[in-house]
Amino acid sequence: MTLRSSVTRLVIRRASLALVPVLVLLLGGCVSDEAKNDPLPRMSKQKAEEWAEHWTSSMARTAGAEPVGSTRQANFSHCLGKGGESAKDGRFTLRYNLRAKLPGDRQAAGIRAIKDELQKQGFEIQGYRSDPAKNPVNLVDARQPEQRFAVSAEDLDDQLIVLVVSTPCLLPPGVEQQEF
Repeated sequence: MTLRSSVTRLVIRRASLALVPVLVLLLGGCVSDEAKNDPLPRMSKQKAEEWAEHWTSSMARTAGAEPVGSTRQANFSHCLGKGGESAKDGRFTLRYNLRAKLPGDRQAAGIRAIKDELQKQGFEIQGYRSDPAKNPVNLVDARQPEQRFAVSAEDLDDQLIVLVVSTPCLLPPGVEQQEF
C-alpha cells in the first residue's frame, strides 16, 4: 500500500458527532507508487485506541444510543503494502468497534443522525440505507477524505447497533520508517 505524506497529531475539534469536542487524527493515505516511502502518520497504539474510542462514543451519543462498555474491541493488524510488502518497523492499522443499546424503533433515526453529522463534518458517505427488507436494515459507511479514516454504523438486532472506526497505516512514534 502506498501512502501520502501527512503529519499526524491529535487536535481538539469543535462540535463532534455529539456536539462535544472529539480528537481528530490527521492521517495520510494511499496515493501512488512514487509515494510509497512518504512518511506515514505517527501514533502509538494506545493513542490510536483512545482516539477511536472517542469517535465511537461520539457516534453513540449522536444516535441517542447507550454504549455497552464490555463490547469495546480494538483489533490491531500489521500493515501490508500494495504489492504485499511487509515492513518490520511496527506499522499497524486499527479496526475499533463498540456496540450500543438502541431500541429498534429508534435505530433508523439514530443511524440517519450519524450520517447527517458525518456529512456536516465533510465525510464522504460511501453507503447508506434504511430498508426493512435488507439485513442490516439501517447502515452508514463513511470515509474522511483528508485524514483517510473510515467509520460505519449499523444495526445488529432490535436492541443493538455497532459502531466502527478503521485507520489507515500508522507508524509508532520514535521508530525509523522502513523504506521499500
